[in-house]
Amino acid sequence: MHNNLASCTLVKFTPQPTTPPELADFLDEYFTVTACNYTDDGKEEYVGYADINFNPADLIKAAELQGITLPAFKTEKLENKNWLTANVIKFAPFEIADFCIYGVHEEQAPQTKKLPLKIYAATAFGSSHQTTRCCLEAISDINKLGKEHQKILDIGTGSGILSLACTKLWKNDNPHIIAGDIDNEAVNVAAQNAFDNHLEQYLDITQSDGYQAEIIKNNAPYDIIMANILARPLIEMAPDLAKHLKSGGCCILSGFIDEQTEWVLSAHEKFGLKLLKIYQLDNWRAALMEKVL
Repeated sequence: MHNNLASCTLVKFTPQPTTPPELADFLDEYFTVTACNYTDDGKEEYVGYADINFNPADLIKAAELQGITLPAFKTEKLENKNWLTANVIKFAPFEIADFCIYGVHEEQAPQTKKLPLKIYAATAFGSSHQTTRCCLEAISDINKLGKEHQKILDIGTGSGILSLACTKLWKNDNPHIIAGDIDNEAVNVAAQNAFDNHLEQYLDITQSDGYQAEIIKNNAPYDIIMANILARPLIEMAPDLAKHLKSGGCCILSGFIDEQTEWVLSAHEKFGLKLLKIYQLDNWRAALMEKVL
């Protein structure tokens, strides 16, 4: 894999039960890239990526000027020369639904009757996470239901694993799959994973803030939309999802915990989607929904 990433500073904030909107807005504005992860106990952990010369005092001063109280945070320098290679996640191969997922560190593909997918797992990775496993089950269920799958959109694609799974499952039908992510690093990783699996001809991988990229707008409506992100952006983008999903189409939503399920579902139900199935693994949830209006 080519490493096009610059050195940077990782700023990791102490997990909070809930991140106040004003704090989230401030961090999103201050940092070049942010991510909000959920810990296993449901707390929100904000992470910011800043310039290699990041000065904590500047962050604190900027927050004070806006009346923002910052959680405690730690910083870590991430060097370009070894960032990607040092952060490869060496997970054991696993089978889930129709698929067998294994890492690039494996010398050869596992012996399996499932559809194999080789994944480079690092900064853009979600492939061994509970929500990703739930989404892979949902993709298999869409196939069992015989739903249309010619036009597919993957929002927040990360490693590209969900798009690649769809390609493996339906490539004989020559689907058009668009995978988007706001983070250019994720776009690079997803493109590399597509190449490694010899599936690049089926995917258009693009940098996009939600549904904003022209290629995403111009190819709507979609038979399937997948969004394995977090509860807050899922809810914020519910109107866009409904707008871009064709009537009778399915969506896979994930990245939320049990306590947030009704919150996420209700945000989509008011735009004409109905629940088909809930998936759960530990405290994480995914939902398969269908547009009925």
